[in-house]
Amino acid sequence: MTRVLCVDDEPHLLRTLGANLRARSYDVDLAPTGERAVELAGANRPDAVILDLGLPGMSGLDVIRALRHWTTCPIVVLSARDGEFDKIAALDAGADDYVTKPFGMGELLARLRAALRRSGPTEEAPVVTAAGLVIDLAAHRAITAAGDVKLTPTEWHVVEVLVRNTGRLVRGRDLLQQVWGPEYGDETNYLRVHMAHIRRKLEPDPGRPRFFLTEPGSGYRFELPNAER
Repeated sequence: MTRVLCVDDEPHLLRTLGANLRARSYDVDLAPTGERAVELAGANRPDAVILDLGLPGMSGLDVIRALRHWTTCPIVVLSARDGEFDKIAALDAGADDYVTKPFGMGELLARLRAALRRSGPTEEAPVVTAAGLVIDLAAHRAITAAGDVKLTPTEWHVVEVLVRNTGRLVRGRDLLQQVWGPEYGDETNYLRVHMAHIRRKLEPDPGRPRFFLTEPGSGYRFELPNAER
């Protein structure tokens, strides 16, 4: 069974999340604090995390950073903070999605299912080798000159869409909808943050990318050096 860790300091909301997830056959762990969340995650290895940012003690952002030291499981932030800065900070720390309170349970569960799908296996995926970069989408493995690189499920899905369209422009709206779902289209901050992460991990010089390119105002493109095409 799929295990989900829910982290929130509102007891009623935490119980509601647990009841709704269990009713849909998820295994659920509930944590009212960031410290307890990190402890439960280490003990039970969740397949996904639903996380509030405004926690007592250890903040939600610190929980994300702590988890990202050892796990790439999807993290869906659930927060009353709706500012652009808060969303970017959560994504930059390693979150995969951001749901603003108040929220509909149906929407949250759909976001969770989409995040879990992104972390699943890829069928008939190619292996790309070029200029010191190896991307094996089927194995969810990337290798650079520095060795194996750990990518989150969302980062992998972005890479997969771009690699499958090598040399072709993927418009920002199309990339959002293929990775996050059809209800997305205007969350350009998601793409900016995740592309920055991907470049830091996979590009020899992130400031002058040669593989993962931006077409200003249009979208993104995965390009191979001419010698490798």
